[in-house]
Amino acid sequence: MNTLCLGLAGVIWAQLPLAEFTLAWDHSVEKIRWEEDYQIDATGLLLREARVRGSGAGMEIPEDAVLRDGSWHYRPQLPALQPLRLGRSSAPAAGDYQLCTGTGCHPLADWLGAPSPLRPVVELWSCPSPLG
Repeated sequence: MNTLCLGLAGVIWAQLPLAEFTLAWDHSVEKIRWEEDYQIDATGLLLREARVRGSGAGMEIPEDAVLRDGSWHYRPQLPALQPLRLGRSSAPAAGDYQLCTGTGCHPLADWLGAPSPLRPVVELWSCPSPLG
């Protein structure tokens, strides 16, 4: 079984026993929520669906997106991501990414500490479970 690792350059800062998760954030300028659903696979992180609640600066909605329940839903056609690289800003206006599971959404800071100029990037990847 694979799990979700968070860290940088192969160094694990946190490991979460998940099979799937949603990565969510608010656009730093438009303050519009984005969500991406991932499945954890041995080949990497498979992006299954994405949603955005509106459009704005640098937020073009894909042509095949469908408006449902107040969000534009679409299915990006990407190969497995291994790793998924995220920039984290310590600027208050930027906010932090949230990791959502069946138990709710929590900021990455819950596992990694607050965003810091000393650690401006985090990588997420599929890694083997320590339990085998």
